[in-house]
Amino acid sequence: MDRATFACSTAFFRDLGNSSPALPGGHVDFIDKVDSFTYSDFFRDYLIPNHPCVFSAKFTEDWGSRRNWVTGDGKPNFEHLLQKFGEAVVPVANCDVKEYNSNPKEQLPFKEYVAYWREYIRNGYRSSRGCLYLKDWHLSRAFPELDVYTTPVYFSSDWLNEYWDAVAVDDYRFVYMGPKGSWTPFHADVFRSYSWSANICGRKKWLLYPAGQEEFLKDRHGNLPFDVTSPDLRDKRIYPRSSQSQPPLEIIQESGEIVFIPSGWHHQVHNLEDTISINHNWVNGCNVALMWGFLQDELAAVQREIGQWKDPVDDWNLQCQLIMKSCTGIDYKEFYNFLKIIAENRISVLEKGVDEESSSQNNSKAAISTLGMLHAVFDLKRTVKVLSSLSANEDFRKLDLASLSPAPEALLQHLEAAIDTALL
Repeated sequence: MDRATFACSTAFFRDLGNSSPALPGGHVDFIDKVDSFTYSDFFRDYLIPNHPCVFSAKFTEDWGSRRNWVTGDGKPNFEHLLQKFGEAVVPVANCDVKEYNSNPKEQLPFKEYVAYWREYIRNGYRSSRGCLYLKDWHLSRAFPELDVYTTPVYFSSDWLNEYWDAVAVDDYRFVYMGPKGSWTPFHADVFRSYSWSANICGRKKWLLYPAGQEEFLKDRHGNLPFDVTSPDLRDKRIYPRSSQSQPPLEIIQESGEIVFIPSGWHHQVHNLEDTISINHNWVNGCNVALMWGFLQDELAAVQREIGQWKDPVDDWNLQCQLIMKSCTGIDYKEFYNFLKIIAENRISVLEKGVDEESSSQNNSKAAISTLGMLHAVFDLKRTVKVLSSLSANEDFRKLDLASLSPAPEALLQHLEAAIDTALL
């Protein structure tokens, strides 16, 4: 066992939480050496302690998008993009308009958006239509055959996309494109997931707050700010505790670089130039407990909100689950199925391995196999911990669980047996 493998295997079986302490002096590590930086290093130094870092452009230099989507002077290659995606329909947000806690979106033909973008540049980055930002485009799902990018091994333990690929419903892989001045308001990522974001071209400014700091940024009604750069944050009548928050960590992300955003860290992002980026949200064994905690908080918020309409005759618990799913995209029964699929994939690899044919057909199982047996066991141990908590949860037990197969108790026994067998 080499030194890196030993360090990684030691970390796998340490009972570490997902704490997010402030980084000393606001420092964010810059990872430059592709050959010497291992998955074990990333797991130990960033995933488990939940710390951000930046990967150099060397990690993306062989991507098709870095070669083809960018002109020689580092600008978006509009002609190439139009040739490939001109007829696609894309989601576009207006950065100049606030609608609740986000920007309103519309669907536009990609060629219309590029025409707008070019005109916006010619007019000195002004338009009567506002500052439009192409966001959350599921490009890899719409064009799976294209050579756009390869997910770095550090982010390959990706339970969210593994699950949604398996059920063929959704994914959390996105492309963003926007002009200088486009931006994303203050938020934490879906399900308190990790995220990684790679700039294909252009530069971004990130403002990051460690998990927990957002509590100091809430207004007197308990609402988070839309824009953390707003002068209103200095008004104690509106934001009474903002002076207690740490200043944000600021990252200037250059073309080609990848930013890793830890689980539960709130952030705001500004495009300093015309920018294209590729972004994934992802959950794995290191932060699945945070996802479960987030779901419990969301359900509790729904229950508080509609508690006054509780009627013993109605299936109030089911209604709360339906409302939570409409807001977050998942309910407790789907979370159970999520854990089940993740666990079954790892048991399959432990019991059968992955042959060349199944590896080419199932990227998730290939990734599990690449990361090795110890990682699969680690994933199962973390799944057992969260599944045990879910199975004992009062709100979960009030649901009709007869449709779940296998039953939670049987699944737990199966996982524990698989772990014991793998460790023999």
